[in-house]
Amino acid sequence: MPPAPVVDAHHHVWDLSVRPQEWMTGSRMDPIRRDFTLDELAVEARAAGVGATVLVQTVAVAAETPEFLALAARHDLVAGVVGWTDLTAPGVADTLAALRGGPGGGALVSVRHPVEGEADPEWLLRPDVLRGLAAVADAGLAYDLLVRPHQLPAAIGAARSLPGLTFVLDHLAKPPVAEGRTSPWAERLRELAALPNTVAKLSGLVTEADWDSWTAGDLRPYTDIALDAFGPERLMFGSDWPVCRLAASYGAVLDAARTVTDGLSAAERDAVLSGTARRVYTL
Repeated sequence: MPPAPVVDAHHHVWDLSVRPQEWMTGSRMDPIRRDFTLDELAVEARAAGVGATVLVQTVAVAAETPEFLALAARHDLVAGVVGWTDLTAPGVADTLAALRGGPGGGALVSVRHPVEGEADPEWLLRPDVLRGLAAVADAGLAYDLLVRPHQLPAAIGAARSLPGLTFVLDHLAKPPVAEGRTSPWAERLRELAALPNTVAKLSGLVTEADWDSWTAGDLRPYTDIALDAFGPERLMFGSDWPVCRLAASYGAVLDAARTVTDGLSAAERDAVLSGTARRVYTL
């Protein structure tokens, strides 16, 4: 059987004339300090054999999610949207219902908050946040975790508290690839992976490596740990385009994903490159 078309489970778009991306700070971000559109992505994605994508929120602004859902309704490449809503607000359930009832609402598959920017390492365990996460679960959606290694203990606690919610770990929690260290990240990742309601994305790793000299070999220690901890059926590929362009082209990121999964069977690789995302996000 030929391999299934690739699903890119994690990418972004933005129009700086509509909304600034305040997380872009410093001159190192200059290569991506411009507009990036779905039409531009489509050229690169389809050339790489990608058949469907998941568009992920970039800023904690309520207006962005309905904009992304409307984009999904107009563009056949986008099969799902990971949106944002204020998890601490009392009306999370009503907000999610309104989003799903609006244009393109059927594409909403998950919610994400930029937890990595929260000063409190236990933000995910706050009672108001846990109430919001419970509403996400009740809506039948997943929750994407954007955390760094020191925030994994709180992510583990939240996943234990809400066994009915699927937690999707973005970028493997951004391990210190450039430093070549795996501990304590690896131990915390394995603890999260031991929970059956967790999955993870092989995404965002090239920008945690040395931007100018990384190789797939630099990524392999981290992807091997993730493959051992989660297994192929609970891992999914994501390009993190256009952020990846700081370190690599779209095609190079996908090639790296293929390289670090070269020890898998054809069925296992199909799971990482397509099947897991389709199942978890119900694409």
